[in-house]
Amino acid sequence: MAYREVSVIEVKEILRLWLAGHSLREVTTLAGADRKTVRRYVQAAREAGLLREGGGGQLTDELLGAVVAVVRPDRPHGVGPARESLDAHREQIRAWLEKDLTLAKVHVLLGRRGVVVPYRTLHRFAADECGFGRRRPTLRVADGDPGVELQVDFGRLGLVSDPARGARRVAHALIFTAVYSRHLFVYPTHRQTLEEVIAGFEAAWAFFGGVFKVIVPDNIKPIIDRADATDPRFNAAFREYAQARGFVIDPARVRHPGDKPRVERAVSYVRSNFFAGEDFADLADCRARAELWCARAAGLRIHGTTCARPAEVFTTEEAALLLPAPVEPFAIPVYTHPKVAPDRHVEVARALYSVPGELIGRRLLARADSNTVKLYHRGQLIKVHPRQPPGHRHTDPADLPPEAGTYALRDVQTLARRAAGHGPAIGAYAAAVLDHPLPWTKMRQVYRLLGLVRRHGADRVELACRRALDAEAVNVGLIERMLARGLETDPTTAGGGQLVIPNITSAATSGPPEPDPAPTVVPAASRFVRDPAEFTPRTGPNPANNAGSSTDPPMRRPS
Repeated sequence: MAYREVSVIEVKEILRLWLAGHSLREVTTLAGADRKTVRRYVQAAREAGLLREGGGGQLTDELLGAVVAVVRPDRPHGVGPARESLDAHREQIRAWLEKDLTLAKVHVLLGRRGVVVPYRTLHRFAADECGFGRRRPTLRVADGDPGVELQVDFGRLGLVSDPARGARRVAHALIFTAVYSRHLFVYPTHRQTLEEVIAGFEAAWAFFGGVFKVIVPDNIKPIIDRADATDPRFNAAFREYAQARGFVIDPARVRHPGDKPRVERAVSYVRSNFFAGEDFADLADCRARAELWCARAAGLRIHGTTCARPAEVFTTEEAALLLPAPVEPFAIPVYTHPKVAPDRHVEVARALYSVPGELIGRRLLARADSNTVKLYHRGQLIKVHPRQPPGHRHTDPADLPPEAGTYALRDVQTLARRAAGHGPAIGAYAAAVLDHPLPWTKMRQVYRLLGLVRRHGADRVELACRRALDAEAVNVGLIERMLARGLETDPTTAGGGQLVIPNITSAATSGPPEPDPAPTVVPAASRFVRDPAEFTPRTGPNPANNAGSSTDPPMRRPS
């Protein structure tokens, strides 16, 4: 109960009722005063000499003055000593309150400094001297020019049926209010995502027949990434949408509903006048009925402030001043900051895209729309890829190192050409190795063959491959053993015959077949890879024969 000073007439009435024999409870009811106040005045009167048997003639002005002086002592400055003790700490109390300290905490801090006062006294002092708990005066902001400003806010409506889930879901309303005419549009939605917000804006432009020049939205995440009173950071995708539609974003400050009062007042109006008591089949039904309600009920009502019909004011004064309505849908981009992996790829929307190798470990800016993926580094466009579905990848061979690009892309044709560059027999042998239903599974064998060229020289490997092809032995391990033992040459059959090497095409090659070029003629080696002398039987005693028989010469197994 707020403090109220008791007048002398009320004090006299309290004492008269007490003298008449009423109890303190009855005096409290009849006099309309607090029971503790009644008790204090009766106690002070008894101490001043008032007797209950003496009658009402005892209530003189002198007695009443003495009672009031005891219960309510004289205050020269209009306040008590506890209140006066707070004057010396006025600036400190004001500084604490400006730092958003609660008044209870201020009461504790004053007690630590030896200033012990009742909390109610501190509360009255803070309210009177420091403006604590007072509302700031409201100043009405001008509506501005017609067709310029549109205020936007989200408001909770209630539960709407969702047949896809078989349950009811919370629906919110994205509310658009034209500041000048107060004409509004409501777009119900289940989610507050970027896609839903842009869909709501597109529906609003279609409803109004044009685009407003300035949008004053709330600090919702699809529009504002970081709220700030003077330097907010906008969502990159929504900022691109604003540039495409031609409007400017002027967001309201956090916890400052007065920055967009026209739409704030409309939230409760939409909830009570449109949504309350209605039953909607689904979200699509809610949206259709909301648009009809905005055009007829809300648009044709007499607005309490403008005293006009919002739809009529909008049609006559605002509609012609709007920017042209969009005719093509907006492709919503996705902005991310992927990190370049050691394999020289970045992940965007669950797909992989290649970048140059010098950017490994760096963060890039990726912009992905329905058709392309653009990669930026320090503001420079470094790569453009066609958009891939999730789980797929797009690799530019120029982004991979030459020594690894062929294997990473499974380019068997390039690998075969590299082998043929060291000699026709080497190329024919590599083509024979790759002549397989899954040729990329044989690429490591060709790399092993190229490694033999680096270690032993192309001439020796060329001779070994020529002999192996003549023997129809397609095995890179055999070539390595021949080179290790020096068996790549066959002097007994050198110059005997010719080897025709066909142009072997990989099974992985796509497209129509091309005509084969003229075959390459290579002198053929002997039929057998081993020297015939290795098959000559040895004569003499067999040391391993314990019987001492020398009639059967042992045969040495070819190595």
